[in-house]
Amino acid sequence: MLDWMLGLGAFAMFFIYDWNRVFVKKSWMNPLFAAGNMCLAVVVVRLVLEAFSLSLGKPGAGLSLAFWLCLSAVCLAGLIYTLYFALPFDSTYCREADQHKACRSGIYGWCRHPGIWWFFGCFSCLGMSTGTGERVVFCLVLSLLNLLYAWYQDRYIFVREFSDYEDYRRSVPFLLPKMKKGR
Repeated sequence: MLDWMLGLGAFAMFFIYDWNRVFVKKSWMNPLFAAGNMCLAVVVVRLVLEAFSLSLGKPGAGLSLAFWLCLSAVCLAGLIYTLYFALPFDSTYCREADQHKACRSGIYGWCRHPGIWWFFGCFSCLGMSTGTGERVVFCLVLSLLNLLYAWYQDRYIFVREFSDYEDYRRSVPFLLPKMKKGR
């Protein structure tokens, strides 16, 4: 139950943070993005600990656990890179939404929300590492919320935050990567 509250709470904080950043602009709400990330980090740690505890004493479970956790770690690294290193950090997370330009370089030239894929990989592999259907469903719900969050940003937030977002939307696909230039 705690994981559900943390996961749902994290996405509520993300939605409110973005709305505040563009429309309300109250400084006391600025920490909501970091707080939401901390909630998801706690969920990740709890899922990993649960996966280890559920695999104890099960023959052959160690190899399966290592496989799913390694895949999850690779996806987490991709997510961290996509959100915090492939974007200009200061203008993305530290400045007010001020009609700056959308990032079109690197992975953001392939699709507008590449983090969706990394998040899905990370959390679905974490769910699989536990070996329980309930945890897989929980992780898929978080992935669905992340997709809804990206849609919300794409339709309501980024069009007001970035001066060139309408053009960016026309030239770069939402989710399915564009692999060739000029498509």
